[in-house]
Amino acid sequence: MKRLMDIHTHAVASGHAYSTVDENLRWAAEQGLQLVALTDHAPAMKDTTCHAYFANLHVLPKELHGVRLLKGIELNILDFDGTIDMDEAVLQRLDLAIASLHMPCIKPGTKKENTQAFLKVMENPYVDIIGHPGDPRYAVDYRELFRMAKETGTLLEINNASLTPGGFREGSRENIKKILLMSMEEGQPVVLGSDAHFYRNVGDFSYAEDLLRELQFPEELI
Repeated sequence: MKRLMDIHTHAVASGHAYSTVDENLRWAAEQGLQLVALTDHAPAMKDTTCHAYFANLHVLPKELHGVRLLKGIELNILDFDGTIDMDEAVLQRLDLAIASLHMPCIKPGTKKENTQAFLKVMENPYVDIIGHPGDPRYAVDYRELFRMAKETGTLLEINNASLTPGGFREGSRENIKKILLMSMEEGQPVVLGSDAHFYRNVGDFSYAEDLLRELQFPEELI
């Protein structure tokens, strides 16, 4: 599978990432990527950046080192009604928005509550992607997620970082496998994201690709 883009990357502004936008895009160019989305953590995440950072992303170029740059955000889902931590005025100016459940911002609820959080946030027209839905700490009904994803045009992410051995989302593999099998069954596309917090991980989908090969997952659904 040819690696063309990475829609989930973080720079130093996220607080717990270690590379600059320039370093990320320079590396992406060396890897032959054509597009990278900058999706730093929204303000509710502890020690991340502020509202003004996202409002000011327009100062970044549309292309850097020959790689197209999308200005995005990784939103935090704050409650089971799908409340997020960025206002509409900023979101409508961004190229991309991922919405995710993160432990510092919302503790896991019941399967029904976690599922409702995702379903409600997918109703938001500015949310493009659900981030790392395979996280085993948040039990969800994947059938319901796919139903709403199809209805709203939202993509579910296959998050490479979640599959990293020894990572903090350990146990994600079986859930991600369920998502991929359901994707094939439903004919519903998914999207790959590295969730890179260091430049050398931008465009790295190696763990996800291992699982794709194992399942003989069709490229046309990526």
